[in-house]
Amino acid sequence: MTQLPLSQSGRTAFQVAVEAAHSAGDILLSHFYSKKEFRRKGPGNIVTEVDLLSERAMSELLRREYPDFGLIGEESEDRAGQSGYSWVIDPLDGTNNYTFGIPLFAVTVCLIKGEEALLGLTYAPLQQELFHAQKGQGAFLNDVPITVSQRDRLEHSLIGFDMGYDRQRGFQYLELARRLWPGVHSLRLIGSASLGLAYVAAGRMDLYFHRCVYPWDIASGLLLVTEAGGIVSNWGQPITLRSRSIIAGSPAIYRQFWEKAQEYAWPP
Repeated sequence: MTQLPLSQSGRTAFQVAVEAAHSAGDILLSHFYSKKEFRRKGPGNIVTEVDLLSERAMSELLRREYPDFGLIGEESEDRAGQSGYSWVIDPLDGTNNYTFGIPLFAVTVCLIKGEEALLGLTYAPLQQELFHAQKGQGAFLNDVPITVSQRDRLEHSLIGFDMGYDRQRGFQYLELARRLWPGVHSLRLIGSASLGLAYVAAGRMDLYFHRCVYPWDIASGLLLVTEAGGIVSNWGQPITLRSRSIIAGSPAIYRQFWEKAQEYAWPP
């Protein structure tokens, strides 16, 4: 079991990460039922003032408690640290869902050393669900241990995916979904990669895939799924935090999905 450094106030990394997630979650909840102003970063890609408020709250806490740790966030420039450790945070994963009043969004906090995820949290504030894992200690939903699903047939599986902001790739995702549809129980567009991965870890979905992800989208989820007994890859290749594609699922469904997905022409 990896021993993680204590914070400036003597707390564990997990305790600090939970406070950071809750502080962002409280901000998200306080604005959820209000009209949100946003600006467009690109086609389908928006940022709200709430994203920025939440990230500021998280960043200030994490920097105060761990001043020598790096910080990687979606809405701010990366900050290098001196310790080899870095926090990877997303103050609002599922911004489109949140902005349009759909209650599928999350806050993520992950502690990494180099490229290795050591501690990961995905917090869904509306549902009061905290998915968390520490390397070598299993995965949990609040205080209850979780594992990936035990379903073993693709035709009985629930598959989640997301399309990202690349419109051409989006058409390709939909074509793959169209071809998969007759051979699975059902498909779901989640709108939040972190929740898709958390739901796989908890056995709610059997597999999740996405071809346009960033470190803050997947860092926590990588650890959650592997600690829950699942398989994660970069579209069949070894995955890192910088990978842009992800497939995560239970071992049985992952293997069957990958066999099926390879039948289709799919650009790199």
